[in-house]
Amino acid sequence: MTTDTTTASPTTWTPERLVYGIVTADDPDINPDGSRIVYSLSTPNQATGKVTSHLWLCGIDGSDARQITQSGARNGGARWSPDGAQVAFVSDRVEKAGIFLLPLGAGSGGDARELTRHAQGISDLAWSPDGSQIAYLTSYDPANPDEQKRDSDLAPQVRSTRRIDYKQDGRGYLGDVRQHVWLLDVASGERRRLTSELVDHTAPQWSPDGSRIGTAIPRFNGMCSQLAVIDVASGEQILVGPETGTFGSWSWSPSGDRILYTGDLSQTFQDDLWVYDLASGESRRLTDDLQVAPADGTAPVWLDDRQVLISAVRAGGSGLHVVDSEQGTIEPVATFQASLGGLKVDTARRYAVSTHSSITTHGELWVQDLQSNTGQVITHLNDAAFAEAPSGIWERFTIQRGKYEIESWILKPANFDPNTTYPVILDIHGGPNGNFSYSYQPLHQLLATNGYVVVFSNPRGSTSYGREFTQQVGLDWGGEDYQDLMAVMDHVLENAWADSSRTGVTGYSYGGYMTSWIIGQTQRFGAAVCGAPAVDLESMYGTSDISHHFGELQWGGSPAQNYDWMAQHSPITHAHKATTPTLIIHGEADERCPIGQAEQLFVALVKAGCEVEFTRYPGGAHSFRRMGHPEHRRDLWERTLGWFNDHIGPGTGV
Repeated sequence: MTTDTTTASPTTWTPERLVYGIVTADDPDINPDGSRIVYSLSTPNQATGKVTSHLWLCGIDGSDARQITQSGARNGGARWSPDGAQVAFVSDRVEKAGIFLLPLGAGSGGDARELTRHAQGISDLAWSPDGSQIAYLTSYDPANPDEQKRDSDLAPQVRSTRRIDYKQDGRGYLGDVRQHVWLLDVASGERRRLTSELVDHTAPQWSPDGSRIGTAIPRFNGMCSQLAVIDVASGEQILVGPETGTFGSWSWSPSGDRILYTGDLSQTFQDDLWVYDLASGESRRLTDDLQVAPADGTAPVWLDDRQVLISAVRAGGSGLHVVDSEQGTIEPVATFQASLGGLKVDTARRYAVSTHSSITTHGELWVQDLQSNTGQVITHLNDAAFAEAPSGIWERFTIQRGKYEIESWILKPANFDPNTTYPVILDIHGGPNGNFSYSYQPLHQLLATNGYVVVFSNPRGSTSYGREFTQQVGLDWGGEDYQDLMAVMDHVLENAWADSSRTGVTGYSYGGYMTSWIIGQTQRFGAAVCGAPAVDLESMYGTSDISHHFGELQWGGSPAQNYDWMAQHSPITHAHKATTPTLIIHGEADERCPIGQAEQLFVALVKAGCEVEFTRYPGGAHSFRRMGHPEHRRDLWERTLGWFNDHIGPGTGV
């Protein structure tokens, strides 16, 4: 068992502290000479209920940090120019969003210069190698190419579609509106749209000679994807990979003749490494059953024309690994009991910067010296907050079920006393092919510092353990995954400090599915908080933005092909047996697990005579717990804690 033996005072994390008490450094970029880092700092304001973000600049060791933007409420996406003299960034100081240029060379000063603006958001800035152009993403509506604002007095537009991906969680109804790659001339401010196919494009990257741009094309709302290699002059494109495969992160080789990428041809929810040769037009597989999960959205970094640095996760922990692009061997450089996000390096490939989060800290930046293979957190933005309200104490443990080891953790109150008994709450991650990692979870800290022991686990189906383990949940939702979770809970309850008469369960998305499944299978829990559940797999298939594809992979086909299995494995089929007091939480704009799923569960539990409360968050998408309105997030944590306090608590020793 691995244990963090930190002891601390019993000051609690309240819902207000969770939402308004932490600032977050995000999206860092190192300047070419490796001396400075620019990043975005997000600061919540309880008085206004809003979050503002500004750009900050610091030395490679975090020294001399200073704010470099003052206008607008949202500033971010900063990218250094190839000569390191200026940064391009996105700001809402004009209309919806504009691209600005800020000089940061020696002796420079003055205000940022506007290059262009759009009536909708802008993202993913990428400088051309010669610094003359910037590629970026913004949406394009073929029915409104000039981005004209619609008269609010007119009747709402009628919506008619023939495409199955007509809507998307977080974006709502799309029709043919999609993200496109645009090119901006830095000197003149002239821009042109490079892409034409009415599909989304993500993360444009220039080839080393500036003649081509690579961009991923998500299909079926991101369930599948390809790489498009586009000629900048003509707009002609070559597609890499099958339309029904997945294409993750990628990077051009220094010579520009190859692209290393992560992907999966057969949608097994486990990526492997590939190399695409531009001359032959062929991809060569480097790995089979890669035992790490490449970090989402983090581009590999070529160290030379053969060795490539990747950021990946293994067993919930982040790591930096070097891949041989010829042989496919992979060697760990550094591993962390933390979660690193993003990966940016200087020209010399000496320093790498990432965001940093752990079970007990959050919102900081990490710099790894690749030459000495040492690293450190370079910001201390939230030290005072965590000193005032210390995190819980974590322990890692494993259980064995059949041939599989199930990795799990517990988070105890900061002032944990083994001679006292504590209520125990099981939290279940989403996915199902997600995972819990060594990262900060607001809910866990809220519960643990308010006197609960929190249990969280990676049952079969979780990622970062290899392909076989990840695939075990397919066509078995509510089967061995459920048994894994119950076995983990049984193991924890063997401890003398665990009060088996006061237990709770919670989960969100697939975790909500499992929570609603559990209350229909057992009465062992005294309370449940069920977030954004999938309870009726037949209706999920046709109403979710991804389940018409995702459901076929997970549930063995469409309802017409596998109706009996889907009915038997739907929590709604068993909800009439539930007696556990249940709080249901759901965002009303959720397209991933539509709110109709929660409505069905609510009615079923009311009819069953089960105590149930249904809380809806207007405008809330599937990710509103992390990215929604601050007051909605505060309310969510307050209601969750209150529900468990009322039914199995409150926790002792607070």
